[in-house]
Amino acid sequence: MPEPFLSVSELHTGYGVTEILRGVSLAVQPGEVVAVLGSNGTGKSTLNRTISGVMRSWRGAIRFDGVPIERKKPSDIVAAGLIHVPEGRRIFPNMTVRENLDLGAYRRNRTRRTPSRDRVFGIFPRLAERQSQQAGTLSGGEQQMLAIGRGLMADPRLLILDEPSLGLSPLLVEELFALIRTIAAQGIALLLVEQNVAQSLEVAQRGYVLDNGRVVLEGSADAIGNDPNLKRTYLGM
Repeated sequence: MPEPFLSVSELHTGYGVTEILRGVSLAVQPGEVVAVLGSNGTGKSTLNRTISGVMRSWRGAIRFDGVPIERKKPSDIVAAGLIHVPEGRRIFPNMTVRENLDLGAYRRNRTRRTPSRDRVFGIFPRLAERQSQQAGTLSGGEQQMLAIGRGLMADPRLLILDEPSLGLSPLLVEELFALIRTIAAQGIALLLVEQNVAQSLEVAQRGYVLDNGRVVLEGSADAIGNDPNLKRTYLGM
């Protein structure tokens, strides 16, 4: 069997002396959408930050396209094509939509900024309509579109989306996941880290459930979605 595109093996890390991830392992294949599910405080965002190099792992291995990255700088991980769209949007409110997008291509893909921007506008037409508008004046849903669009500007080979539906109304969540399907249809591998179980499993091929820093359930999206204990035991629902 070929090596996974992204491979996380027995990953341990935390803050200070507090261990958050306790031996997490997962894999993403090229072009695959994988959901990582769990309630608040289970280690999802810590996992994302460690994969993208913002946090250092204590032990364990992370490989991207066959190359170890657990000791690489975040800028080198971005240059390799692994792009993390963090929770909370983190746009630049006093810059225009277009300026925010162009910053996404600064470290990687600078020479193809114009066609990349056109591709983002094709996926998010609302951003094209507002490209001269200050980002801080956008609605919450539009700001999330901008955050994802900025990640796409780097021409990602694998895109990590950290809680993209957080704080959005149900109608905007529906719209956002439709756009995520559009991105996945372009063949970009996605690691979708979410609390929104039903929507995530509709988009993903496979999934992992985190609880207390450990993977407690993994399998196909259908199998996880049909697990009778999933919501009650692991997601507090």
